[in-house]
Amino acid sequence: MGEINIPRVQQNALKEIDDNELNRLVDQAIREERMGDLNRLPLTSCGPYISKKLHYFEQALAKHREAKAPRKRAETAHTLQRAGSDLSFAVDAMKRRMEEERKEGQIFYVDDPIVPPYHFDKHLIVRVSYRWRRTVDDDWTSGSITFVHDVDLRPNYTIPAPKRKPSAAKQEQDRQTELAETWQHLMRGALYSVRDYFREGGDGDKIPQTFQAAVDSHTRGLNNHSTRFWHQPA
Repeated sequence: MGEINIPRVQQNALKEIDDNELNRLVDQAIREERMGDLNRLPLTSCGPYISKKLHYFEQALAKHREAKAPRKRAETAHTLQRAGSDLSFAVDAMKRRMEEERKEGQIFYVDDPIVPPYHFDKHLIVRVSYRWRRTVDDDWTSGSITFVHDVDLRPNYTIPAPKRKPSAAKQEQDRQTELAETWQHLMRGALYSVRDYFREGGDGDKIPQTFQAAVDSHTRGLNNHSTRFWHQPA
């Protein structure tokens, strides 16, 4: 799945699923204690969220089929019914999200995913591109905003130091891992911030070209508000 947009292949799979048919086949699978015709639906192509719920339903179905004692059967039946409801809800939720994206896409679109750099240094950069218009009758305007963040690599003295000093290669590996995780945090925050700005009716002409991410005063790192470029706390 894209970070903020449902990929086209998943959208196409979702469109192929009829809600009434899904519910009917889930009920049939529960009655017959086998997947049956439910496997005909392209559920595994609808993204990780639905695939996970499908996996849970398959597991619950197998456990219910294997249960023999009446008490155990009652327990597994309850779990199976809940798993079936969760699967149907997941499909419905993703369809509602897809429709929301379609409506938003008439006014704005934020590009994702963003490819990470091959090698990280402490100066992290994420560039988010977008297009927007005030009404559906206006021409599209393209733009971008670059988020920057300088990672504080000073040691965290609240964590006990290792008994043996790691090798230079291990230190660099750990450094790259930390920087990669921070870049992912910056990237996600950047994408969601631009999307939320437009959702709140923001004017694309007022988006700055660059923005220095605000750091948390306690952790010296990023938090959920670091990339909210349109209203930072005083």
